[in-house]
Amino acid sequence: MSDLLRVEKLCKSFSGHTVFKDVNCHIKAGEFISLLGPSGCGKTTFLRCVIGLIPPDSGRIFLEGEDITELRTDKRGFSIVFQDYALFPHMTLYDNVAYPLKLKKLPKKQLHERVMDALSSLGIQDAAKKHPAQLSGGMQQRAAIARSLVMGSRLMLLDEPFSALDAMVKVDLSDELKSLQKQFNITMIMVTHDQIDAISLSDRIMLMDGGRIVADDVPENLYKNYDDEFVKTFFVDQIDKRARHIVTLRN
Repeated sequence: MSDLLRVEKLCKSFSGHTVFKDVNCHIKAGEFISLLGPSGCGKTTFLRCVIGLIPPDSGRIFLEGEDITELRTDKRGFSIVFQDYALFPHMTLYDNVAYPLKLKKLPKKQLHERVMDALSSLGIQDAAKKHPAQLSGGMQQRAAIARSLVMGSRLMLLDEPFSALDAMVKVDLSDELKSLQKQFNITMIMVTHDQIDAISLSDRIMLMDGGRIVADDVPENLYKNYDDEFVKTFFVDQIDKRARHIVTLRN
């Protein structure tokens, strides 16, 4: 299977500080990829370069072999879900989800069907007339995901989508997200600092540290066959530590 997205030697600096340098990666259609790493490693800036919100200093980004490095964000056919939801407070949940389709001037009937299908997929159709302030954090994030889903994007980018949610809501929403990804065969890249989120959701994990990708593998191989000290301390040891903590709580 050919790559949906390919990144070659991507570099970005701010005020003389290198955020990442010579980053290379590839993503195939239908994959769920986690870009995992500690705060400040460059993963969110990398994500914003991929979607076109920030221009890279050098390097190239290819979509199905076509160079899109200079292409405008709205022309790439991607969608993004932010950790702070980014919903319009004066709009109802329905209007927030419908907003990108209204910009495309979709016929009303088709727009309504697509919005309600997206809301139903996330189980929030009954809250369609409510405003964000009337919704829980979990429902707001579901609305943000529905807004991305309704666009029919080839690639959905998620920036720390669970960081503002409590533990139980996070578990439920992560299960729903993985189910939606499989149901609609959406390619997803999720930025996260949470090892458990990465290992439970991902087909493949790209582990980032100090502005470079230090490991790129399926979760099982990354956990069992690491040969890098950072992989051991940040990924393997932290998963083991949290597993021991859960066992302690259960006992």
